[in-house]
Amino acid sequence: MTGTFINTAAILVGGLLGLRFGKLLHDRSRETIVIGLGLFTLAISVSMFLETNHSLIVLGGLLLGGLLGEYLQIEDRINQLGERLKARFDTSSTSPNVNFAGGFMTSSVLFCIGPMAILGAIQDGLVGDFQLLTIKAVMDGFAAFALASTLGVGVLFSAAVVFLYQGFFSLLAVQLQTLMTGEMIAELTATGGILLIGLAISSLLEIKPIRVGNFLPSLAISPLIVYLISLFS
Repeated sequence: MTGTFINTAAILVGGLLGLRFGKLLHDRSRETIVIGLGLFTLAISVSMFLETNHSLIVLGGLLLGGLLGEYLQIEDRINQLGERLKARFDTSSTSPNVNFAGGFMTSSVLFCIGPMAILGAIQDGLVGDFQLLTIKAVMDGFAAFALASTLGVGVLFSAAVVFLYQGFFSLLAVQLQTLMTGEMIAELTATGGILLIGLAISSLLEIKPIRVGNFLPSLAISPLIVYLISLFS
């Protein structure tokens, strides 16, 4: 849960600074920060993939998970959910209540929707590694800074949603510790590293669009393959 606390605090601090100094950070500065985070995420992703002992298990998990995700249209459903929530709370109105709700919902969707929130929380809960959530905390902190400067104080309250959302996955991962072997955790970590590479290329560096959300099932399939192999070895 350490990473979730850090992420929540970053949103609060970023939001408060955004309310006070939001107009001072130029667009080019924000872009440079995001690119730096993207490059750093790529480096972290490679180190995670090197945890694997059986790269073919990771490949199998990615292919099967990607096919399942495409069938379930996970990425499209995530995007549709985000669009519905944003449309429900349109910030174009001058009403204070709508502006507050718009800032709250827009930032909540932004901070919670995406593979990094889930993967980071799982890693934090399983092995106590909150490196990914620390990276996400920096990203969310700057995003909260920018959003709060335009959408107002509602952005601050999205920190509570992030805490509950990521905390849920962390606590779920803690419960799974008794079922997960070291080998299963290694392949899950390696698979997560591949997903993070996709996230960095698609969302942070904006090199090529990748439907990373459709690969989320691979986080469950890779450890499952390890378990099935152990039954016959």
